[in-house]
Amino acid sequence: MNTELYIEETAAGSKTMPIKSLLLSERKLFLDEEITQSNAISFIQALMYLSKDPRPINLYISSPGGEVDAGLAIYDALKLCENEINTYCVGLAASMAAVIFAAGQKGRRFILPHGRVMIHEVLVGRGVSGSASSFSKLTDYIIETRDLINGILAEHTGKTLKEINKATSFDNFMNAKQAIEFGVCDKIADSLA
Repeated sequence: MNTELYIEETAAGSKTMPIKSLLLSERKLFLDEEITQSNAISFIQALMYLSKDPRPINLYISSPGGEVDAGLAIYDALKLCENEINTYCVGLAASMAAVIFAAGQKGRRFILPHGRVMIHEVLVGRGVSGSASSFSKLTDYIIETRDLINGILAEHTGKTLKEINKATSFDNFMNAKQAIEFGVCDKIADSLA
């Protein structure tokens, strides 16, 4: 059975449609893979399409995170969207995905009972090489990026920057109850809307 396809039997025969397309038509948007420049653009395109209609949008997150710049593009697009957006953690929202989840609209950030969130410091990409002056610039960029991401987390959780710096100094996993207490989300979901 292919769970990625929806098959509807009609008088004219079978009609097949990708599940994500069907759910998008129901105003349900997914962030469910590693965040990259490519899928960030696809996500923003879908968000732009949905935002032409003023009805609420449901966003479901289950992602290990990914590229910071791609995640910040998604963050900015969500902040600029005027629709009400219900955000759900439906598995693990980690790293940049956790930042996007935490930045959801207050009172509309839900987590499934067994959902988990993981926050940590910005990571350096693999295969880093270069001159000493390049490393100096890279260090400045990493610290600037860490401060930006931690500032976003502080803004949306109600924690101080000092508390966020401490909380992100390691891979900090939180279960649903801990995520609510930390301010990453508002309540445990009782439905998927």
